[in-house]
Amino acid sequence: MANLKYIREDIQNIAEAIVAVLGIDVTIVDDDLTRVAGTGIYLEKIGEKISGYSAFNKCLIEQIEIIIDDPSCNDICNECSNSGACKEFAEVCCPIISEGVTYGVIGLIAFTEEQAKVIKNNNNVLMNFLGKMADLISNKIKAQVKAYELELEKKKLETLVNGIDKAIVSIDVDGNIDKYNLKFKKVFNLENNINGKNIFKLLEFIKKPSRDNFKKEKSHSFNYKLDRYELKGIYNINEIILKKELKGYVIDFIDNKDAIKNYNKINKDYSITLENIIGNSSIINSVKKEALIASKSTSTVLITGESGTGKELFARAIHNHSNRCENPFVAVNCAAIPDNLLESELFGYEEGAFTGAKKGGKLGKFEIANKGTIFLDEIGDMSLHLQAKLLRVLQEKELNKIGAKSNKFIDVRIIAATNKDLEKMVLKGTFREDLYYRLNVIPISLPNLRQRKDDIPDLIDFMIKEYSRKLEKHVTGIDKNVLDVMLEYKWPGNIRELQNIIEYGVNMSIGEIITLDVIPNKLKNVELEEVLVQNDKIITLEELEKAEIIKALHKYKDYKKDKELVAKALGISRATLYRKLEKYKIISK
Repeated sequence: MANLKYIREDIQNIAEAIVAVLGIDVTIVDDDLTRVAGTGIYLEKIGEKISGYSAFNKCLIEQIEIIIDDPSCNDICNECSNSGACKEFAEVCCPIISEGVTYGVIGLIAFTEEQAKVIKNNNNVLMNFLGKMADLISNKIKAQVKAYELELEKKKLETLVNGIDKAIVSIDVDGNIDKYNLKFKKVFNLENNINGKNIFKLLEFIKKPSRDNFKKEKSHSFNYKLDRYELKGIYNINEIILKKELKGYVIDFIDNKDAIKNYNKINKDYSITLENIIGNSSIINSVKKEALIASKSTSTVLITGESGTGKELFARAIHNHSNRCENPFVAVNCAAIPDNLLESELFGYEEGAFTGAKKGGKLGKFEIANKGTIFLDEIGDMSLHLQAKLLRVLQEKELNKIGAKSNKFIDVRIIAATNKDLEKMVLKGTFREDLYYRLNVIPISLPNLRQRKDDIPDLIDFMIKEYSRKLEKHVTGIDKNVLDVMLEYKWPGNIRELQNIIEYGVNMSIGEIITLDVIPNKLKNVELEEVLVQNDKIITLEELEKAEIIKALHKYKDYKKDKELVAKALGISRATLYRKLEKYKIISK
């Protein structure tokens, strides 16, 4: 980075000072042997490069001082590329060294006999003088390097602070602003020049912390309002301490909405698209097409389907395909939150709305999801009172917070889901008919796993890879018999139940393949029931038991601990197994 070219003006001033004192012309070259300063005839040669071998080249490479008082008999001059055409009578060269690195050479050149005599008669004095001039240039280089490093660090810090996705400001001990990032101005809608302004007057919700109680006052919630603009979140104050003396504070601000948005970005489900949803059966492909069409609309969507069919997955995919994908996706399970808390959770409340209300109030999920999507899962469990409030949001696009004096405009796309029959609930009077029709603008019905058995092999392969990675196991697939059993099973818990079975199988497998002995008995019982139903011949329980023992022995005959595995697969102890072998006169290895 450091180069004499960057301090050319300083070097030229030094060269002119030298010639004014000594009356001898000066030239200075950099580490590339390019003239960066000069006097006399060298003034017009600044920018030119010294070619070939020369005293300057030797001085630069070997970091040595050189005095040539008689060019006609000097070995360096004899080897110089300019030998025979040189007009110099004498020369003194001194390397410019800083931190062990040679940055160039400073030289005195005599073009007359009188100048040459000065050099011959004052060798030591001139060399000492040139050394001090070289040191002066060296110090200029150090200062240049330091200034460059400081400028670089400043630029890095500015880029770093501006790249942080939160508002940041630094102030002195009295609260006067000295530094801030671009997001600080943006989120608080501040004017251009705010340097020197007092933060406690600019943002009145910030209170100057006391040193005695600083730890307790580091973090606060805030509610900022400017005309019709409102922002809620948390701010944190950190002290700037230099040599045990307080010099100021750095304050960062976290917007509640940004926090949700950032969570969605780092959450695995944030990237879910319809293409990521496993399955290529005709029925699931048809649903994906419907969901893609729904994503391009702003109308409400009602996703129905049995528990475990992936309703939230489809909701996230619809959001991620929509033009709201860069804004929050907020999921609320209406069945998981008590009814007396769900209202404040959904719609929020103002400060002092009720006993125990938080200072500054609370943002509801609808406010957090503004400009984005809110997913209301298990909508069939919502009380009639909250159904009425939700209907108002859908009809008027207005939010009525608990304790608020006026309504607030809200722009939220609603996706609702349920595993209940809302039409029957409407007939019974447990679900509002008007709300049902408002929600059911775009209906999407998800198939259960029994209706899409063609997708089971692909789902199993995906799940095995996922759980093998998470559990750090080397399981690569399932036995064909296991797949046959899974294809026959009814899957009342749908995909969620399949996930549970695969996770269990990966955990319990001792090899690379999930086998029948490591899947729950409820799946294997299905296989047995099918055999009994399809076979007209009724066999005794003893014959059936003997047949299963023989099947298990054959399956594990090549395993080292075959009897242990057989007993485990049959759900009996080893001692019981040996008694059965003796009873049925089964010969095994």
